[in-house]
Amino acid sequence: MLGFLAGAALAGAQAPLSWPILLFVGLPVLFRLLDGCRGPIGGALLGWAAGLGYFAADLFWIVEPFMVDAARFGWMAPFALAGMAGGLALFWAAAFGLARAVWPPGPSRVLVLAALWTFADYARAHVLTGFPWGLPAYAWIETPVAQTAALFGPHVLGFLTLVAGLSLGLATWRGAAMAAALVAAGWTLGMVRLAAPAPERAEPVIVRLVQPNARQEEKWLPGKDAEFFQRLIDLTRAPADPMPDVTLWPETAVSFVLDDDPAAQALAAAATGPAGRLITGIRRVELWPQGQVWFNSLAVLAPDGAEQGIYDKHHLVPFGEYIPKAGLVARLGIPGLETLTGGGFSPGPGPRLVAPPGLPPFLPLICYEAIFPDGARAPGGRPEWIVQLTNDAWFGEVSGPYQHLAQARARAIEQGVPLARAANTGISAMIDARGEIVESLGLGRAGYIDVALPGALPPTLYFMLGDWPGLAAIAFIFVLTVTNFYGGISLTRQR
Repeated sequence: MLGFLAGAALAGAQAPLSWPILLFVGLPVLFRLLDGCRGPIGGALLGWAAGLGYFAADLFWIVEPFMVDAARFGWMAPFALAGMAGGLALFWAAAFGLARAVWPPGPSRVLVLAALWTFADYARAHVLTGFPWGLPAYAWIETPVAQTAALFGPHVLGFLTLVAGLSLGLATWRGAAMAAALVAAGWTLGMVRLAAPAPERAEPVIVRLVQPNARQEEKWLPGKDAEFFQRLIDLTRAPADPMPDVTLWPETAVSFVLDDDPAAQALAAAATGPAGRLITGIRRVELWPQGQVWFNSLAVLAPDGAEQGIYDKHHLVPFGEYIPKAGLVARLGIPGLETLTGGGFSPGPGPRLVAPPGLPPFLPLICYEAIFPDGARAPGGRPEWIVQLTNDAWFGEVSGPYQHLAQARARAIEQGVPLARAANTGISAMIDARGEIVESLGLGRAGYIDVALPGALPPTLYFMLGDWPGLAAIAFIFVLTVTNFYGGISLTRQR
């Protein structure tokens, strides 16, 4: 039970609370508990209990999508939360069990657990399409320490975070000094990065972020679609001096299918004015030999309605946008949440840059794609900005949208480029290249903001190198720690 509570306490370090001090409560407790475990099985059970507490607390928003159509899907909500939390906790169980199996004496066991925990979270980010939500690094998003992600990304920052918190579990002055030194170093590096002048673009680009606030339970109702479409048009037409160069609408902002209603498409594009561009989320369909194939897409429209760029979401939400093992699920009689949007989607070919005429090239991310650090890198060079279109109405209004926003801010820091975010019900925001929110629209509000696109910073070390050098360094530390311990035992026995 104490392991479960310590894991739940760690969730308080994530948004919306964002209290990183809780890292230095939960992590030392878990370290001491692991010290007292009997063997790898005891360690694995502790890790699973801690993970269950953490993911249940951090992901409780996951019940919200099932409440959109509670009559059909409400019964699935508790099973979904329990299954998700319990399944993700298995990664922590593996890390704790392996750590206890090689548990050396002295301070080196901090490095053993921190390294294995980091690799478990990296595996969580990739296995079965991956789900890197709530990584330890995001606990620092409201502090200067988050800026160090520009150097080595979220996984190395997570490793250092774990080392700092677990060191307090040693209950020695050396452990406390290690924790203080790591936090102070991260804070200092972050302050240096934040102290530099914010970059500005040589050629200004004014971006309008439109937030229609279409409630998910109403979004697809007959008659409501016309109301929400008109709201988007009215917000886009609102006068300004100067008028925006580009307007962003959220994910699946309109109910019509791209190219299926040319009049509506032209009306939407014309609302931006004679010199504007519209970037909108939209559904798209292609006719393949096996039938209609649907895509969750981003479209760039010229003022006359002509398409100037298309991107198809490639990292889809399991059970939300497609059904893994669809045949088995159908035989079990379990409906998919994707039926709420009219059908399942197919994945696009992968990340890529979009470079419409008259706009700086950007990397498109649709909703869920923003939670993947390595998904913010695309072939074709470095973008000048990132565009995220999302519908966070699925996430409720308690924690999910705040956590999603925190991860979008992390992508801006890691890549060193600004990120423009249009969200259906919020939080829409312009985020600069250091992850700072320039301007935003809060949850549950309809409206728009006009804001100048910030400039990009020079390419970050993380952009150039990615995760592998940092992970290799952690692996080296782990191997060196373990071999030194067991090599020392072998030499002692030989003597």
